[in-house]
Amino acid sequence: MKHFKFAIFSLLIVLLLSFTAYLTYNFAEPKAYDFMVKHVMTERLPFDETKNIYGHDNVVLVVIDGESLEKYRWPWKRDLNCKIFDYFNEYAKPKVFIHDAIVTSLDKDSPESDKKFFNSISKFRNLVEGFLFSVKPFDNEEKGKAYNKQFIDKYSIKNAEATVDFPQIFNSVLTSPQEFLDSVENFGSISMIPGFLNGNPVDDTYRTGIYLANYNGALMPSLAMKGFLITHNNPKIIINKDSIDFPELNYKIKHKMSPYIYTSIVPIRFYKRLPNSVYSHKHYSAIDIMDSYDSIKNGKKPKISPEVFKDKYVLLGVNDPLKDGLNDNKSSPVAVNHPALDIQATSLDNIINRDFITILPVWLNILFTLIIMLIVYYTIRTHQLVKAVSYSICFILLIPVISATCFYYSVVINTITPVVMSVLTMILAYIHRYIIEARSKEKVEKAMGKYMSEDVMKRVIQNIDNLGLGGKKAVVTVLFSDIRGFTSMSEKMSAQEVSQLLNEYFSEMEPIVTKYNGIINKFIGDAIMAVFGEPIQDENHPINAVKCGYEMLEKVSELNKKWQNKNKPAIQIGVGINTGEVFVGNIGSEKRMEYTVIGDTVNLASRLESYNKTYKTSILISPTTYEYSKTNLSVNKISDVEIRGKAEKIDIFEVLDCNL
Repeated sequence: MKHFKFAIFSLLIVLLLSFTAYLTYNFAEPKAYDFMVKHVMTERLPFDETKNIYGHDNVVLVVIDGESLEKYRWPWKRDLNCKIFDYFNEYAKPKVFIHDAIVTSLDKDSPESDKKFFNSISKFRNLVEGFLFSVKPFDNEEKGKAYNKQFIDKYSIKNAEATVDFPQIFNSVLTSPQEFLDSVENFGSISMIPGFLNGNPVDDTYRTGIYLANYNGALMPSLAMKGFLITHNNPKIIINKDSIDFPELNYKIKHKMSPYIYTSIVPIRFYKRLPNSVYSHKHYSAIDIMDSYDSIKNGKKPKISPEVFKDKYVLLGVNDPLKDGLNDNKSSPVAVNHPALDIQATSLDNIINRDFITILPVWLNILFTLIIMLIVYYTIRTHQLVKAVSYSICFILLIPVISATCFYYSVVINTITPVVMSVLTMILAYIHRYIIEARSKEKVEKAMGKYMSEDVMKRVIQNIDNLGLGGKKAVVTVLFSDIRGFTSMSEKMSAQEVSQLLNEYFSEMEPIVTKYNGIINKFIGDAIMAVFGEPIQDENHPINAVKCGYEMLEKVSELNKKWQNKNKPAIQIGVGINTGEVFVGNIGSEKRMEYTVIGDTVNLASRLESYNKTYKTSILISPTTYEYSKTNLSVNKISDVEIRGKAEKIDIFEVLDCNL
């Protein structure tokens, strides 16, 4: 039963720890991750005032923003975009130009505008256009299959292989007009899925990028990945369990196969936003690009020189938070309203600059948490309260410091989970310590009860913090009992027989003393010294002491009958009882003390017990005890007894009968 209870208790502790870890890991840890990314990780890249950037400068943005939309009312005719595309294709010569948008239909009102736009982009060989995945199937399955065949044949990654299962989660794409498909050489997915950290869906914050996705057995790239691939001549890709490998480039991107969306996700290494900007990359207004294009065509100096974008990765997108439908902002670790264009740019920045986050494996995070928990538990169990709490708090406060240091160097380690688990461990350790100490206290009490009166033991326990030498004066009744002729009797018995006889005798006497509110102060060889009135308060302690002595005599008679049948020797005892003032309390030294009573009252009780031999009696009491209890007694007065140590003779009384 004891082992069963322990097993149940252990199971409950494990369940509590597991449930707490699960809740913390899935709900609190992502928030801690966001905090560390925003306030620690983004601080590592220094700000270059000459370039107005943090760290890398090879990724720039062109934004169709509020200023652009003030000059040209939205929606734009597509040929208006041609100024932007032609500026970059004819003059700026970027390494790659990425258009973060999708084209799903033709402009029936302006077919010439569409034709001009398609003609413009068809000349742009390093242009990447966007498409969007969908988990819904095509409305028309037959047309969908035909579109997929053309789309996959032209735009999927051909030079790739997967060494792991790469299931499909997307069932269709938003279709584009044939004229658009004929004009575009490169497509990349703009799809992003929020709420993932370590492959788990947690909330609506965008933390990861989907660089590659399985679509009908083909591998489709994201905008960022496609931009990287075309600038490196579409190198071979090998998808392993924990990495995307580019053998020709000697380059690996660590990823995680999410069990929830069954695809490859890579944590984005975010950057700090630029001063007075919502973007973390340098950006230009689309209207400035358009005006610069017009200036060049007219032989004038452009507002923005094309040289600014030479060999850069340029991303174009729309974002105007003040206009409905154009507010393309997402929640990210660095901002509640983070432009999606900037998130796409950050993904691209990570790939081309090989700037990634290292997320520690789950087992390593668990090991780290367990080590901290064990340290805290050991500290609580082995140190005094103040030191244990102080050391434990220091260890717990060290966790965020370690975490912040790791985040600063782009290594992600759990922050909140080890803190919460350590605090819970500290609480459980104190509960465990309390239980163990309570059990130990019970054992001590039981052990002490074998060496001293239970009532004295309780008094010691209750005043454990105030133990010291000293006491008080009090009126008590002291009882002495002694076995007659025990010394000569024991010489004829073996040590084991003596021990058995005394143990049985004392075992029968102790309950009688307790019954009458007395305590056995000590065993003196074969003698018993009992005290009534302290520490148990009892107004009737004189008569109760007499009753106790009388019953002790009766019990001895019963023992003699029992022992006679076992061929054991019979015994006789004498009892002496006296009532008076004594000193009661702790005497001895600071290291070794004893709770007892001392004084002339004790001495007289001992003398009376010895006089039973002289007067051939069994129980003698003093005059003071008699005065307190005479109404209940039948006695024989022994007059003018000379007591050693007393100047005057006194009367003592033999108890003949006690009205119990």
